[in-house]
This record gives sequence, structure tokens and C-alpha cells, in this order.
Amino acid sequence: MKLDIFDKTLFRTLSLQRLKTLPKHRRYIVDKWIISQLYSEITRLNATQIMLYLPLQNEVNTFALINKLRQEKRSVYVPFMEGTSFRLVQYRLPLETKKFGIKEPKYSNQYKKKEIDIAIVPIVGLDITLRRIGFGKGMYDRFFEKKGNFIKKTVFIARELCYTTKKITDDYDIGATLILTR
Repeated sequence: MKLDIFDKTLFRTLSLQRLKTLPKHRRYIVDKWIISQLYSEITRLNATQIMLYLPLQNEVNTFALINKLRQEKRSVYVPFMEGTSFRLVQYRLPLETKKFGIKEPKYSNQYKKKEIDIAIVPIVGLDITLRRIGFGKGMYDRFFEKKGNFIKKTVFIARELCYTTKKITDDYDIGATLILTR
């Protein structure tokens, strides 16, 4: 969905409304396709250290991918919110719902290795600079500011590409090396 909007907040609101209205059957089909493409990329890279997220309702459902990667003994790390940012922790069950409806492992060890082979990041949309427009909390921006040098490849994913031909992101908003969407 193309929006020629100069205001980041308005763009985010309209994009989220669009993502919320996608029919369930379309969400399922798109999620399955994106997860298949992600798995192919992870395999191609022979990635063993993977940063993923635990999905909200409007985000691509990554649980099937997480389960498959864990069965293959790959290390999966997910955000664990702390204040205005997050740290990476190893994915483990049980999960509990925290602030903003985000699921997190109840307790898990912090990620200690230096490099992440691939980071998979949800987006609400993009602007002309191909930088991420997220949910407006800035958590990924703050995380990548500190740890971005240790991430080899960043992949943005969304069920539908919402974008603007205007520059509405800030210089600190993160970019990606690959964008997967339908």
C-alpha cells in the first residue's frame, strides 16, 4: 500500500489499520510464504545464531519457524524488554505476556556471543530511504544502535508492504539488507 504522507505518526496509524483489516486466510497464506522464504535464507546463510521476535497479532507469525529452527539445534534469540529497549535472550518456554501484549520467555539467559548471523525484524512500513517504521516505541532502534555492529544480516518482514515515497524516518531508524513481504 503506497501512501504519500509526510507525517510518520499518521503513516503508522494508516498502515496499522490496513494490516489489521487483512482477512485471516490471507494472513495465513502470506505468513506461510514469508516463513518459507526466511527459512531458505537462513539455510542459504548456514545461520546458527538467529534473532527473531515473538509476534503480535498484526505481525508475521514466526512460531512455526522458531520451532523448526530449534528442532535443527540452531540458537534462537528473542527480545526481552527492559525499559525503553530490550536485550536478547534465548527462546524458551513457558512464555508470558508482558507490556504492549508482547510475549517473552519467563526467564532466560542473556545472549552472550558477539555475532548474530541473521536478525528478523517486523515492520509496519518503510519510507523512501527503506528505513523501518515500527510501532513507535523505538526499541529496535535503540537495540541496533548498541548491538548493530554484531549483526551480519537484517531482514525486515511484513504481511503487506506499506510505504511512502516521502522521507519520514529519522537518521537513527534502522535499515535492512533484505525485505520480505507480499
